[in-house]
Amino acid sequence: MKPKKHLNAFNLALFRCFAIGLAGLLQACSQPTETVDKDGITFCSESSPNTFNPQLDTSSTTADASAHQIYDRLLEFDPENGRIEPGLASSWLVSRDGLTYTFQLRKDVKFHTTSYFTPTRNFNADDVIFSIDRWRKASHPYHAVSGGSYPYFDSLNLQNTIKDVKRINGYRVEISLHKPDSSFLANLATDFSVVLSAEYAMQLMAAGSPSQLDKSPIGTGPYRFVGYRKDQYIRFERNPDYFLETKGAKHLIFDITPKSSLRFAKLITGECDAVAFPSQADLEVISQREDLTLMQKPGLNVGFWAFNTSKPPFNNPNVRKALSLAIDKTSLIEAIYLGQATRAKNLVPSASWAYQPNASESGYNPVEARRLLDEAGIAYDFAMTIWAMPVQRAYNPNAMKMAQLMSAYLEAVGINVEIVSYDWNRFRENLRLGMHDSVLIGWSADNGDPDNFYRPLLTCAAIPSGTNRAMWCNRQYDAIIEAALLTDDFEQRKVLYHRANQLLFDEAPLVPIAHAFQYQAISNDIDGMVINPFGGIRFDNVVRKP
Repeated sequence: MKPKKHLNAFNLALFRCFAIGLAGLLQACSQPTETVDKDGITFCSESSPNTFNPQLDTSSTTADASAHQIYDRLLEFDPENGRIEPGLASSWLVSRDGLTYTFQLRKDVKFHTTSYFTPTRNFNADDVIFSIDRWRKASHPYHAVSGGSYPYFDSLNLQNTIKDVKRINGYRVEISLHKPDSSFLANLATDFSVVLSAEYAMQLMAAGSPSQLDKSPIGTGPYRFVGYRKDQYIRFERNPDYFLETKGAKHLIFDITPKSSLRFAKLITGECDAVAFPSQADLEVISQREDLTLMQKPGLNVGFWAFNTSKPPFNNPNVRKALSLAIDKTSLIEAIYLGQATRAKNLVPSASWAYQPNASESGYNPVEARRLLDEAGIAYDFAMTIWAMPVQRAYNPNAMKMAQLMSAYLEAVGINVEIVSYDWNRFRENLRLGMHDSVLIGWSADNGDPDNFYRPLLTCAAIPSGTNRAMWCNRQYDAIIEAALLTDDFEQRKVLYHRANQLLFDEAPLVPIAHAFQYQAISNDIDGMVINPFGGIRFDNVVRKP
């Protein structure tokens, strides 16, 4: 990103430092401190994780803190090109009918040795079977531990797609399906498909403390978990026995810093080497500083406004259409994203092979909006809530401000809006319970398959898992998405997804608003950082420059 230079960029940075009111910070902004561990990396994250097991949560905060630091998966995505690569599986075969997948596992892969667990054996087939059977089988002894909810897998109904997971020998696993699923391999490479230690799990069960599996994690990944203090920090140390040749720093710290202005200040002073979700307003300042680098990639994401279709009058498509016509998406994008996003026509961004450039989308038409509201019997001064995320995300960097702008548009057509927000974990739980009228939220891709947008966000199976924020169940839509999974023909799948787009336009369970660019702000003192478009942040090859 190379925006036009402003002569006062440095002064603006100083002003921001002064504005947050930290003693001595003004001087520090011009001369970074030298207190950073020379063999350590500090990342300023935006929130505390809900768990240290990505199987249990779809939040990017949880994925960042665990998915690529602590764990590995059978398969991985290359963050540069999105291709599926070997992970804990060194190779795999798929039967001609698409119903049987056979994975050859790596040997000599060690689980973490920590202060609370010492493994007696290496990774093998038993760990793969345990990790999959835990979330797919309600009868599994670990299924109900930590609540028994596995939102990503539940949203895809994968437990009913998988027929069996079988041990062929210690290093070969066979997974059979009830029906073909063209997205199956991609789903095994997502952040959520982590492999846990069956030995550690059985040890905890015998000790009567099974929930520690998700709180004091053990994996095979490049970093071992050391400690965590909620809303303060997470500490990791490099895994000396990691099976891949990586060069990550010896120590890794997540400094949990909710305020973007404070994250920015810590980046300037050198207290943090990289920050999560830099503010849109800070991007230009960051790009002008010689000691910082602003990384950018097109985002595989979508920010949207979802209606709770299980509640009247939002169960009426004409009411939903009216509300979508009442807001000016172009103005919202300009005000919230500051030019760092593209207008969303449908769920998938232009980087997806299923993108439909000529898709139907609603425009700004308050007159037609009021006509539809009158027709639906919605009186002037009708009251509704818009829930606004309390955290920043690439797909919506300021949901609260967006909600405020939208309330003015809606007021113009006779709708009174109450804006609702809570802390992030409570916010998401109350959404899952369906307490909202509407919500400003979004989705970031976990893999490059378009099914990763269409199925988790809007199918009937995704309602109980909490990923279907519209709580919309349409059997015609489900049938279209199911048909797209039964074929490997890209053109045939594209036709089906375009049919789904038209149905979503007609029914309007949500309003796609924007596809935002992804940014990562880092200190020039570190090397090896890349933007991972398919999920959590990665530090396996991030080091401090000599």
